[in-house]
Amino acid sequence: MLLQPLPAQTRTASPPVLACGAWLKNAACLLQGDTVRWTPLHGDLGDPENCIALENSVESLLAHADGAIAAVAHDLHPDFFSTRLALRVADQLGVPAIGVQHHHAHIGVLMAEYDLKEPVIGLALDGVGLGTDGAAWGGELLLVEGAAWRRLGHLRTLALPGGDVAAREPWRMAAAALHALGRSDEVTPRFSVGVGPMAAQTVQAMLQRGLNCPPTSGAGRWFDAAAGTLGISVKQNFEAEAAIALEKMAADYLAACGEPEQWGEYVLHPDGTLDLLPLIATLFALADKGDPLAIGRGAALFHLTLVKALADWAGQAARFHRSKIIALGGGCFLNGIVTERLIMALKRRGLRVLLPQAVSCGDSGLALGQAWVARQQLEAKG
Repeated sequence: MLLQPLPAQTRTASPPVLACGAWLKNAACLLQGDTVRWTPLHGDLGDPENCIALENSVESLLAHADGAIAAVAHDLHPDFFSTRLALRVADQLGVPAIGVQHHHAHIGVLMAEYDLKEPVIGLALDGVGLGTDGAAWGGELLLVEGAAWRRLGHLRTLALPGGDVAAREPWRMAAAALHALGRSDEVTPRFSVGVGPMAAQTVQAMLQRGLNCPPTSGAGRWFDAAAGTLGISVKQNFEAEAAIALEKMAADYLAACGEPEQWGEYVLHPDGTLDLLPLIATLFALADKGDPLAIGRGAALFHLTLVKALADWAGQAARFHRSKIIALGGGCFLNGIVTERLIMALKRRGLRVLLPQAVSCGDSGLALGQAWVARQQLEAKG
């Protein structure tokens, strides 16, 4: 187990808080005082062996606690093994089990690492996390101050035709974007060659009838939609395969051709929604050219336009809420093009931009944010 000091901390005495982490890339932690004790990375909790490993690791964390555990933090999703384990352990110890919204926890990682007391604008971008409304979130603009947080906006939602299977098959997300553009009649002719007429017809019918098409605001699904639209990825063999391929193609294009003269379009709605659908419409037009150079240009266009959109979105929120700090959390910030360019764009606006340094910005570091939020809630109650 890794014992990790948190830098620049002023807190010296706080009761230990256990956090059981995420579903994907699971790692649990024990936050006590100014240090974090981490378990090994267990991996995804869909594997029973990883669940057993998490149970054993939690027992070890409890054995290393300096004093009585004050609370056990967990994700809001009731079906996660980590959630059920947290509830069981909390009941055994007679302490509160505190559910922490996934994206609040991502920003909580930054709050913990940088010992932030003031309000920050949090930009949390990943594939999925259960929202407080029961929907799949993942492209979130948050205002965070300690245990208090508010959702200021989100990426426009797209349908997930077939539910979770859509996250494994980017062409479905491209089909969902086509449907959102009012062009669902094009789904079958566009995708039949790649996935077969039956699959394409089924997804088209699902979208038109709204059957098994839950909404998602996940940024990861917009990356999938772009990759599927450009024909870069039809089905994924591992998580984020489509996004990684999309980034590589964008990087290759930028290295060979430089930045496009014109970028794509997006809309910032008054309700705080960031709509990337106009950008996807441009990608469909580029895909129709059937030219590898046009496909590369589309990949670059997606990344550069997304950066500009995110900078405008977060920058406007920072001005309105008089915050000078933008905290970036979530697995999408493993994308080098987006992260490096977004940090530069926000800094040009005079903003302080924070990215996790001591832990991953993805789900493997999430437990720290869970524990920090839970501790803030305990301290707020006195």
